[in-house]
Order: sequence, then structure tokens, then C-alpha cells
Amino acid sequence: MKPRQSAGWREWGGLALLALPTMLLGLDVTALYLVVPGLAADLEPTATETLWIMDAYGFLIAGLLITMGTLGDRIGRRRLLMIGVAAFAAASVAVAFAPTALWLIAARALLGVAGATLMPSTLSLISTMFTDARQRALALGVWATMFAVGMAAGPVVGGILSAAFWWGAVFLIAIPVAVPVLVAAPTLLPEHRTRGGRLDLLSVGLSLAALLPIIYAIKHAASHGMDLQAVAAALVGGGATVAFIRRQLRLAEPLLDMKLFAGRAFSAALAVLLIGLVGFGGVMFLVTQYLQLVADLSPTTAGLWMGPPALAMLIGAIGAPLVAARISPGVVMAATSALSLAGYTLLALAGTESKHAVVAGFALVYLGLGVIAALGTDIVVGAAPPERSGSAAALSETVQELGIAAGVALLGSFSTALYRGSIEVPSGMSAPVAEIYRDSLAGAESLENRISAEALDHARTVFTGGLNTASLAAGIAIAVASLACFVMLRHLRPLGAAAPEAEPVTSTSGSDR
Repeated sequence: MKPRQSAGWREWGGLALLALPTMLLGLDVTALYLVVPGLAADLEPTATETLWIMDAYGFLIAGLLITMGTLGDRIGRRRLLMIGVAAFAAASVAVAFAPTALWLIAARALLGVAGATLMPSTLSLISTMFTDARQRALALGVWATMFAVGMAAGPVVGGILSAAFWWGAVFLIAIPVAVPVLVAAPTLLPEHRTRGGRLDLLSVGLSLAALLPIIYAIKHAASHGMDLQAVAAALVGGGATVAFIRRQLRLAEPLLDMKLFAGRAFSAALAVLLIGLVGFGGVMFLVTQYLQLVADLSPTTAGLWMGPPALAMLIGAIGAPLVAARISPGVVMAATSALSLAGYTLLALAGTESKHAVVAGFALVYLGLGVIAALGTDIVVGAAPPERSGSAAALSETVQELGIAAGVALLGSFSTALYRGSIEVPSGMSAPVAEIYRDSLAGAESLENRISAEALDHARTVFTGGLNTASLAAGIAIAVASLACFVMLRHLRPLGAAAPEAEPVTSTSGSDR
């Protein structure tokens, strides 16, 4: 067996290069929320077009991650990354200079297709470049942190560029990111292609038919409740999922190797990632609303307040591999997940004047996420054979995308239902105004000049109560994930400690575990 070598300057330089598109992807997720008012005034989209402008990017990324991960395994991961970076830059220019809403929707969809190539490519290249377990986990921690930094920087960068230029300027950041990646990738990044053969196009179609309706159902339920449309989409997605799985089990060269799920560590790590991202996605959605609607901060200022949580994630993602070199990764994940419960507790006890407590609580949540993202992703990618690492990386990313979407839908819908059930409409308010006031805190804020200060304070108090209850529910889920980590992953050896030659050759009892 080939010994695992420590990474040199080329590998660490390659990691720095991979950090650029990773951070760009994170920035692109959150920057759009700030520029929507500007593009709405410029392009005048309908309400339906606005929703598609927001969702087209995420739908295509989530739907194509598995396909692109497998494609990278077959045509070369560096090659797919370079194609994706060039396509992302071109689509970003099309977004920035979109003359109509329909043009913008199409450009955002192309941006999602290009983005789907970047996530699994960067992850699988890291697994190729860093064969030492400790260094790989550290590199994955850097990867996870760069994505989070991009998300935190999105509102700030978007606010600055849209104020100085126009709403499309934020998307042109892709150009100075793409140039160094395309120039330096052939030198710093190794090419890796392990599988031949053609893609099974029917499997690609079934994967899209499975994921897109499920994601649509989640997002639709978050906005309109679990109505017939959401149920129908979920049933279509569920049926396509069954068909997809059955086809993968029959194929000699499947799009997604279902045998990966037979590994206990692989499946447990995916489950923990899913639960962790559900809690994080929902709470992040509510905390950003709290900072802007309850604490009355501008989007740019709210983005700056998200700096401490991003720093906490950096500490977790970088520090976790160092600790896991001495202690089982499963124990480290369980302990930090338990620690993040303190963050959910702070959020569950926050009031309308608790801005600092909310940020501190979310920082602890982010700390736990950093550890889960770094070590959980390392377990998933490391558990797969090298020829399947692209597929494993894509599956990890798909689970995280679904987790965030489900978190926003579940906790967002839950808090909205609590708001609508608890809000008390002041007497004397007209029916049209009362309907807007009762719908959401954002609606109440839009009526600021037409309702009393007491009525607005009441709406903020009710919303904060929804944040409290949603945080409590998320905390319970994280407690379950922490217990699952300890029970199912505590057997994992510390990173870099699994040396086969150190095992007694004659031992058959397995008592060391």
C-alpha cells in the first residue's frame, strides 16, 4: 500500500487557489438578497419572476451536484473545475448586464449549472491533493470556512458595490476570481480522472426529477404552507427518488454508487450533516431577519454583525482537525454539537433588546457547524474509495443544500405560523392594513408610517417569540445529532492514527474497538 505523504507548497498553494471559487459561491448565495430592491426597480419583474430570480440558481445547483460530481470523476476534476469557473464568470457577466427579468432568470439558471461543477470539483480535488488524514481534514476545514466567509461577506460587499455602482456590479467579482484560477490551476492543481464510460442520461434525468420537485416542495411549503401543490411536488420527487435508486442498483457504472451507504460512518456522518444544516439554515434565516427587522439594522450593518459568527466557524473548522488528531472525530463532533446547544439556549431566551445575545448565540451555533462541516465532510469523502470521491463530495454537498433549504422551510414556516397565531391586531385598524400586519413582521415593518409604535413593538415581540420557539426545536434536533455522533462515530480513530501496520496481525477479536 502506498504511504500517505505530507502535502507540500504546491498542495497548499492549490488549496489557496480553490478557496477563491469556494468563497465566490458563498458570496453569491447571500449577495442577491441585498440587491433585489435595485434590480426590481430597474427590471420591474413580476412577483413570480422575482421568485424565479431568487430560486433558479439554488434549484440548478442542488439538482445537478450529483451529476457533476460523477462527471468530474470521469472527465477529470481539474478540467471540470476550469470549465465551471469559466462558465460561472461568463454567466455572471450575463447576470450583471441583464436587460430584462427573463434574461436574468435564464442567466441565474446558467449560473446554477456552472456552480454545480465547482462544489464537488473543489472538494474532490482536496481529497486527491491531501492524502494525509490530518492535513485533509484541516484543508476541508479551510474549504468550509471560506464558503461561510463568502456568505457573511455577501451582504456587506453587495451593499458597498450596489451603492457605489449598480446592482449588477456585485456579480462581476467573478471575473477577478476566474482569471487567477484559470491561469494557475494547471500548475497548482493535479488532474485526476478515475472512471471511464458515458454518463447514464436517464439517471441524470431521474436525479433532477427527484431533487428539483422535493426542493420546490420545501420552498413552496415555506412560503404558502403544505398545500396541494407542495404535496404533489413532494410525491413526484419521492417517486422519482425510488426509480433513481432502483436504476442505480442495476447499473454496472451508476451515477451514484448506492453501496457507499453501506458504510456506517458514511451514512451516520451524512445524517449528522443533514440535521446540523437543518438547524443552522432555519436559525440563520430567522437571525438575519431579527437583526434587520427587530434590531433595525441596515443589511450592510447586519452583515458586519455576522462577522463574529463567521470567525467562530473559522475557529471550529480549523481547530477541529487539530483536536481530532488526538481524539476521535466522532467524539469531537458530539462535544461541539453539545456546546452549540448553549447557542440555541441563548437564542431561545432572547428578547427584542438582545442583539448581543443573539449574535453570541448564533456564533456558538456557527462554531458547531464549522466542526460538523469540516469533520463530517472529511468522514464522508474519506470513507469513499478514490474513484468515487467526486460522487461522495457531491452527495455531501447535496445533503447540505437540502438541509439548509429544509431548515428555512421547516423553522421558517413554524415561526410564521406562531406569528400569525399569536399576533393581536389593534382595534381600529382597517381590514387591508390588518391583513398585511397579521401576515409577517416584514409586512408590519412596511406599515411603519401607518401604525402606532406600540403595534410595531408588539409585532417585533411576537416574531422574537417565534425565534425563541424555533431555536428550542432546533436545539432538540441538535441534541439528537450530538447523541448520534457519540453512539455511531465514537469508534473512529483519531485522524492519522489508523496505521494498518500497527495492528496485531494475529488478532481476530476486534477488542481494540
